Amino acid sequence: MTTIQQGNSDLADKLVEEAKQNPQSWPLGKFAGIAHGQVVVVADDLDELVRRLEQAEPDASKTFIVEPGRDFDTIQEIWEVFLWPGPIGR
Repeated sequence: MTTIQQGNSDLADKLVEEAKQNPQSWPLGKFAGIAHGQVVVVADDLDELVRRLEQAEPDASKTFIVEPGRDFDTIQEIWEVFLWPGPIGR
């Protein structure tokens, strides 16, 4: 993992922890796009988030997407699998 990727991952972890402490801060379905260790876009629509994140940083390996309000401690069922050009988040 590069320094940029680690910084993005660390920020994603921080956002998830903040959402656990205050669920109203990140409602379910709100996504954060991270580039270079900073939140650069927040959106309700994942397609819109990806489009705007690509504008902010075209190199997908330097970006990270997370849905902080999602409960990552529970088991989630996967209904569809798709390939994404870069790291998605947790």
